[in-house]
Amino acid sequence: MNDCIFCKIIKGEIPSYKIYEDDMTYAFLDIAGDLEGHTLVIPKAHCTNVLDCDKDYLAATIATVQKIAKHYVDDCGYDGVNIINASGKAAQQSVFHLHFHIMPRKNGDGLDLFPLKEKKDIDMAAVAKKLAF
Repeated sequence: MNDCIFCKIIKGEIPSYKIYEDDMTYAFLDIAGDLEGHTLVIPKAHCTNVLDCDKDYLAATIATVQKIAKHYVDDCGYDGVNIINASGKAAQQSVFHLHFHIMPRKNGDGLDLFPLKEKKDIDMAAVAKKLAF
């Protein structure tokens, strides 16, 4: 896609801090600079999100996510990772090229990605019936 910022990064038209690359995926540091090691992993083939991604590219992308996450924990001194994906505008996706965020974590880093919410009165049986296939 011509106007996709991530496609431009893959083509080398926009510089990036590359972490990893193979035939199907590319990983680079998120320029937001909000967390040390915040990494984006993308497929080299353009797709919007997990809902329209070719299954082979999706599998390759998640395999790269796992490879990088394990490297960060096993070799780079991090204690864990958060892996985040937003698929669709309603889910707050802001760049419409599939990407996964890997956010390396250290014990006691103070980052709270899962704020506690007030429990809602949800009919779990009804929801399960609606969503099951």
